[in-house]
Order: sequence, then C-alpha cells, then structure tokens
Amino acid sequence: MAREQLVSAVLIKFAKYVIQQARTNLSRKKQNVTGDLYKSLSYNIYYDKNKFSVVFKMDEYGLYQDAGVRGAKSTYQSAAGSPYKYTNKMPPSSAFSQWAVKKGLQGTRNKKGQFVSRKGLQYALARSIYEKGIPATKFFSTPFGIAFKRLPPDVVNAFKLTEEDFKAFTIR
Repeated sequence: MAREQLVSAVLIKFAKYVIQQARTNLSRKKQNVTGDLYKSLSYNIYYDKNKFSVVFKMDEYGLYQDAGVRGAKSTYQSAAGSPYKYTNKMPPSSAFSQWAVKKGLQGTRNKKGQFVSRKGLQYALARSIYEKGIPATKFFSTPFGIAFKRLPPDVVNAFKLTEEDFKAFTIR
C-alpha cells in the first residue's frame, strides 16, 4: 500500500504544480482577461487496481491559446508547428464582445476618424485572428514539461512514459 500512496502523492504534487504555474503564466502574460480559462483549469486523479491516471481539464480554447493557431493568410512564428489552423471559417465575432470591453477597446476610431461600432470592432478582431492566427503562449505546456522532468525516474519508468504520451493522455 505504501507504493500506491507514494505514486499518488507524486502525481498530486505534479498536477498541483502544473495548474499553479499555468495560472501564473496566464496572469503574467496578460492572457487572463475574463478569468474564464484561469478558473477552468483543474485536474482529477483516478486510481484503479495498480493504475493511476491524471486528467487535466480546461476550456477548449485553452488548447488553442497554448499551442497557437495558424492563420489563413499568415502565421505567427510561435504557432508554426501548431496542429490547429484556420482554413475557411472565422471565429465567431460575438466571442470578442467581453474581451474588447475588458481591454478598453470601445470608442475606437477608424482611419477616417469615425467611431467603430462594437459589432464592427468584434468583426475586425475575428477577421484579424482568422487571417493571422493566434500566437502560441505555452502557458500550460511549459510547466507541464518542467513538472514531467521532475517526476522521479521510478515513476516514469514504471509507466513507460514519454512527455508527449503523458500529455496526450492527461489533457481533456
């Protein structure tokens, strides 16, 4: 029983570190505008007859923030290897309503000096993201990699884990 308790304690420490550092990264990189992604970060550890699993959860757009998204016309360098890409569908304009207000973008003027409506601003933001993509922040991947490297070799060898395999099984 002591072995199971040791593995459990190691995985709990691992998961707490990853969540805490991911939240810190969101705040430090000013990616925590609405707080929704920050609050959605969580983990669960499951036990079943000599099997352990760690499951990290976050809002879906957290995956896009972390890995970045390649744009339809150009791509940020940090998102060049991302599995996500805009091809023929823009993000919904309405997704930027709260974000634009929190960033203080209301009252924006166009090149002619005319005020831009909130709907127009939301559309412009969605169009820009569609064309350019989203840069990768690695807010989650970086602490995950650091924590994985700190796992005791006995745990890694017992489960025959690689960082990429472990990440693929734990993020939902």
